[in-house]
Amino acid sequence: MNSLLFALLRALRGHVWLRLLAFAFILSSLGNGLTQVVVFGQLLRWQASPTTLTLAWLLATVPGFLGSLIGERLCRTYPPLRLLICCELLGLLALILPLQGLRHHSIPLLLAVQSVEALLAGMSWPALALTFKRGLSEQELPAATAMENLIFASQVLLGTGVGVLLFERVSPQSLLIVDAMSFLAASWLLWLTLQRTEIAADDSRPKTRTPLRWTTLTLSQKRSLLLLPSLAAVGAPAMALLPALAQQMHPDDTAGLALPLLFSRSLGQLCGPMLLNSRKMPEYVERNRLLLGCLGIFLLAYVIMPMLSGFTAAALGAIFIAHLASNVVFALGTFSVLHQFTEDDVSAASAKAWRWQTLSATLATSITVILTSQLGAIYTLWCVSFCALLLVGSVLFRYRT
Repeated sequence: MNSLLFALLRALRGHVWLRLLAFAFILSSLGNGLTQVVVFGQLLRWQASPTTLTLAWLLATVPGFLGSLIGERLCRTYPPLRLLICCELLGLLALILPLQGLRHHSIPLLLAVQSVEALLAGMSWPALALTFKRGLSEQELPAATAMENLIFASQVLLGTGVGVLLFERVSPQSLLIVDAMSFLAASWLLWLTLQRTEIAADDSRPKTRTPLRWTTLTLSQKRSLLLLPSLAAVGAPAMALLPALAQQMHPDDTAGLALPLLFSRSLGQLCGPMLLNSRKMPEYVERNRLLLGCLGIFLLAYVIMPMLSGFTAAALGAIFIAHLASNVVFALGTFSVLHQFTEDDVSAASAKAWRWQTLSATLATSITVILTSQLGAIYTLWCVSFCALLLVGSVLFRYRT
């Protein structure tokens, strides 16, 4: 009974504000997932090139760097829950971009909404980490990790699940209207959360005034900051190539395969971390074999997937297993930052981890974009991801504790 799932359920029973926060982000993630279905589904429907599909992933990553800088600075002045409400309302306004893109048949406008969502996600990350650190005890931090994983996975698990069912049946504009309603509902629930707790929204506590310096961090703190960038270096090329791989496997019905693959991906993202024992999380973070083993399983599943072009169910299973493994690393990375840093530093630390993750994903994806047009999706996956795995292995052993 010590899994992350039960740790989350215990925390939800004990905190009304946490239940409201969870419901708000599940609704928001539903809308974000629908937007992703509209963007990628429409790109595939318009026969976008593999390079454009990979570029869409890049544009959904890079602005998070700037967003984390903005979020870190704002957390020094404003209550984190107010920042989260602001991000939801800005996300609502951003839906103008895909609406205009559909109206004018504009691929750049469809890609632009990905960038805005990445910017807002970067702003939200430090505010969310600070909210959890203030509102939960040290023993409840695994529940915060489970919550972050639930938010991360439900974006595509719920949004893509609904989107896959409705994409061919209703207009993309109708899906975006549902998205707008989810942003409004999430903003209202976050406002209720703000009214229900003084702990999570308290703005009178000390705030970080000086940036974190690498030379002053402990070895464990350095390692915690490097886990998410390591995952991004290995995982970003494969995830960016997923639509292109689907295009190679089923050129006549790419959307029919790509959207279920996205759903299977997020189902694995949701289930993976729930297998962890919440009481052994600090121990798991130190295990290099566990971390590298999960990343290796992730890559192996992606390499096998194109070989299963005639077996759709097996390809979906491969993606499920890949992200079951990768999100174990994601859960341990998010927990490690919350666990290793104090309340005064956690927003700055989480923002730094987010920026490094963004830079890592951007570099790996940029190389992927360049090589995809020359080598094709499958050979690019082999080249970039396995080189990244070797690099990550050396980093983890350098900062082992």
